[in-house]
Amino acid sequence: MKEITKETYLKWYKDMLFWRKFEDKLAAVYIQQKVRGFLHLYNGQEAVLAGALHAMDLTKDKMITAYRNHVQPIGMGVDPKRVMAELYGKETGTSHGMGGSMHIFSKEHRFYGGHGIVGGQIPLGAGIAFADKYKGSDAVTLTCFGDGAARQGSLHETFNMAMLWKLPVVFVVENNGYAMGTSVKRTANHEDIWKLGLGYDMPSKPVDGMNPVKVAEAMYEAIEHARKDGPYFLEVKTYRYRGHSMSDAQSYRTKDEVAEYKKIDPITQVLDVIKKENYATDDEIKAINKEVKDKVDECEKFAEESPYPNKQLLYDVVYEQEDYPFLKHRL
Repeated sequence: MKEITKETYLKWYKDMLFWRKFEDKLAAVYIQQKVRGFLHLYNGQEAVLAGALHAMDLTKDKMITAYRNHVQPIGMGVDPKRVMAELYGKETGTSHGMGGSMHIFSKEHRFYGGHGIVGGQIPLGAGIAFADKYKGSDAVTLTCFGDGAARQGSLHETFNMAMLWKLPVVFVVENNGYAMGTSVKRTANHEDIWKLGLGYDMPSKPVDGMNPVKVAEAMYEAIEHARKDGPYFLEVKTYRYRGHSMSDAQSYRTKDEVAEYKKIDPITQVLDVIKKENYATDDEIKAINKEVKDKVDECEKFAEESPYPNKQLLYDVVYEQEDYPFLKHRL
């Protein structure tokens, strides 16, 4: 694995802070009804992505995830201005404003969504890995999903086939404790989701998902195993500070519980190391904070000023064949 250095910690701090502030801005404009539909935020889970990106080979490895998917493509290299524009429903968005919050996508940066169907991405991730194996590539696909999706039958079918064919895939359940409002302990006989992989003889283990170092170490081990020997399953134990979506009243948990988890905020943990090791002065940290704020403001300005897509695009992005015979009406 790449060494975790001073530069790593500074990058983690800048990236995770930007992801947090980017989504805080989304929450603010959602209330203003500039972003519509559902909005699922990643606040609190940033260490999972930061650690994973450090372990991945971003020149070839891939990622697919669920609908809590705004910051992952940014980490993979997608322009954050295009991500925000997509949430605004603007033509300059990653899917020309047609996908919205749940369906960010970038083939160029090997980010394959963004899926609204709970657990729908699990077999798709295995399919991407199958294609890589078929073509002789040594790329690995990270297939991420939530603890609720871990209860879908498609997970078991996928685990079985992935192990049978020894596909280069790492399955990652981001266990933030709640499937919408249902706690993990109410969904199964045991709370150790990682043990689901053991029934398929798949290497599996739990990971501290609030610490990017622990995530990076576990991800690297899993990715390198998948590259050579097939599937690996990680249960990354994390926590979301906001509700399941913006409409969530969060009546299933207490404010004290959230406050306890905020004491181990991944951003704070990284900043503490930076200060303890004198990786940056107070002025340098302030400069990073300002840079992050300015970057978020740029994204908002870009999204605000971008045009909405032409209605004709609704057809152009669905039908490849221009004279599609069953197309009867045009807007």
